[in-house]
Amino acid sequence: MTFKALVANQTGETIKTTLVDFKDEDLMPGDVTVAVEYSTVNYKDAMALSGRSPVIRTFPLIPGIDFAGVVETSSHPGFVAGDRVLANGWGLSQTHHGGFAQKARVSGDWLVKVPEAFSTRDAMAIGTAGYTAMLSVLALEHGGLMPARGDILVTGANGGAGSVAIALLSKLGYRVVASTGRLEEAEYLRALGAAEVIDRQTLSAPGAPISKERWAGAIDSVGSHTLANVLAQTQYRGVVAAFGLAQGADLPASVLPFILRNVTLAGIDSVNAAQHLRLQAWARLAVDLDLDKLARTTRVIGLAEVSDLTSQILAGKVQGRTVVDVNA
Repeated sequence: MTFKALVANQTGETIKTTLVDFKDEDLMPGDVTVAVEYSTVNYKDAMALSGRSPVIRTFPLIPGIDFAGVVETSSHPGFVAGDRVLANGWGLSQTHHGGFAQKARVSGDWLVKVPEAFSTRDAMAIGTAGYTAMLSVLALEHGGLMPARGDILVTGANGGAGSVAIALLSKLGYRVVASTGRLEEAEYLRALGAAEVIDRQTLSAPGAPISKERWAGAIDSVGSHTLANVLAQTQYRGVVAAFGLAQGADLPASVLPFILRNVTLAGIDSVNAAQHLRLQAWARLAVDLDLDKLARTTRVIGLAEVSDLTSQILAGKVQGRTVVDVNA
């Protein structure tokens, strides 16, 4: 039997994707086979398909760091045929075939059952971006930040993770400040729950090692000078959760926010997060995420449209979340 799959190959420094008929027997080893219904396009997927970052480590490979669907067959004790499941990260789109296909075969240890509150489409509207946003909120809470402590800044606010972070934080009662390079889309951010929208240029240039205190905490997807300035303007005993590098992987900061204000910088890894953290994050998403707001952030495309979206994502021109209907 064959199924549709988007396969990436590399020639020199160039990565090219082709929509092909793929064979069941060519799937990689795993104890669960899933009929994929939806995937999604994250910033990391765009990095992988563009070749800007060496995400894909073996070729040919089916990219896509996420998928959601229904179990076809399983020899894993935790799953049976008919279970609705999702996967985020692990080796998908790096060393193992990922979610841009109508089937996936993976280790059952990589899977999470889709919460009853969500459809498989909802699960991918959240995807790695939204799941990472939830991990970031958990990190803020772990650091003791409650709504009464003050504003929470979200950088890269128009992106997928930023959009979900705003929706989550606002529902939890936090006052959210959204940083974006697209001020013309401020109403979109306010509709998600942002109380204030600021221009990212106020944070993106080199700044002082420590500055006036502005926010109790932050969720940052940008890195580089932006993250350095976020830290410099974080209040005493504030917490900053960081997971992105849209501006750069460098951190031109000083130790002053840490030793003078006791600021915590919490790194967020969604790829290899322990299973108990994944289960906690998805359980909280099922309670704390407003599905109407999620729908407002989401559009749907087919497999054939994935590659064309890459440059738009890297240029910061894509708003919210993009779901891939692999059967469209």
